[in-house]
Amino acid sequence: MTSGMDTSNRETSMDGRILDRLFEVVASRKGADPASSWTAKLRAEAPELPGRKMAEEATETLIDALGDDRQALTAEAADLIYHLLVVLVSRGVKLEDVWAE
Repeated sequence: MTSGMDTSNRETSMDGRILDRLFEVVASRKGADPASSWTAKLRAEAPELPGRKMAEEATETLIDALGDDRQALTAEAADLIYHLLVVLVSRGVKLEDVWAE
């Protein structure tokens, strides 16, 4: 799954601010055509579809966490984080509020 973010310069783009940038990308998909954007489709069917997808990814992450496949765990963790961000955006929760907790 890709976010549409430029990650060509991984050393400077993959720091702690990546979640903030991805959050903004997810938020920017509001009003986009669901036929052309997975994020827009998730947001159009919120909170049910993104919630279900987040639960599915959480289960897959747990399964891979109990196994030995580091790459599979990494991929599932990325999917889980993405779907969590979609849920947060869809429900109007800001990352600053999450960080404050």
